[in-house]
Amino acid sequence: MYFLAIDIEFSVLIGLCVLCLLILTWLIIEFSRMREELKERAGISNDAVKLRLQAYERLALFAERAGLKNLVSRTEHNGLGAGMFHGVLIETIKSEFDYNVSQQIYVSPEVWNAIIKLKDQNIYIINQLAATLPHEASGFDLTKRILEYSLAEQTELNKIVLDALQFEAKKAM
Repeated sequence: MYFLAIDIEFSVLIGLCVLCLLILTWLIIEFSRMREELKERAGISNDAVKLRLQAYERLALFAERAGLKNLVSRTEHNGLGAGMFHGVLIETIKSEFDYNVSQQIYVSPEVWNAIIKLKDQNIYIINQLAATLPHEASGFDLTKRILEYSLAEQTELNKIVLDALQFEAKKAM
């Protein structure tokens, strides 16, 4: 009888050990699955942050290129009249803006509005300065007028927009 009681206890003990091993195996598998799911979510998050940072980079490049000083210094005006050069400057700003319009989905509405205002303000300034020139003025005359305006006013919006982009990019990191 004594041996029978030991066999039953031993069998119960072995059964409990097997049950514990099964539960432990199930827990390990479940935790591994959860860890993989968390890695996937973190990967999506990292990809989203990368896309946002790329958007900030592209919009910062636009803000730099759309600044009046940079715009006229990199746009060829030789041989063009002021009217023709005026059209080239406006078209350059618009085409660069259009190229970056998709970036608005990655940035805050405030930053996107600042980008729109930068484009609109610089087009307005170029229009106003071009309108003050005589009909026979050259592209060089318009360049000179724009540079004089930018240096005298010291109010280029692109610097403010760049600061806003940098602030938001730092928040995203």
